[in-house]
Amino acid sequence: MIYLILGCAVLLVLVAAGRRGGPIRIRREWRYLTAAGAIAAFVAAVVLILREAWLPAVLLLVLGLSLMASARVDTRKRPAPVRERMSADEARSILGVGPEATTEEIQAAYTRLMRLAHPDKGGTTGLASQLNAARDRLLRK
Repeated sequence: MIYLILGCAVLLVLVAAGRRGGPIRIRREWRYLTAAGAIAAFVAAVVLILREAWLPAVLLLVLGLSLMASARVDTRKRPAPVRERMSADEARSILGVGPEATTEEIQAAYTRLMRLAHPDKGGTTGLASQLNAARDRLLRK
């Protein structure tokens, strides 16, 4: 009988959360409920370990860990960062060329730096993308 009462209470909480706030509030309420469920599973597992009921205790520990992991998952879509257009001066300083550099000089500087900064050669992806953006900016003019 207690399980029916608890099930109805959980159902009422979820329905009330859905009516008040839409999908965003349901997600936030769900995170609180899964965190509370994880704590309850851990407490029940400790009680079962003290009573030497090992198999149900292990199952409750696994359940608690999975609930804890699902409570920490954040599925919100974040807006893409605003990318500012690179200025010609900034592009020249990245590649190390002067204001009157020709296409061949720009390409030679890009090739020289990319040999060092390529991710396959131990460089970082961010630096390689900056070099690509600088080259594209200067060659398009």
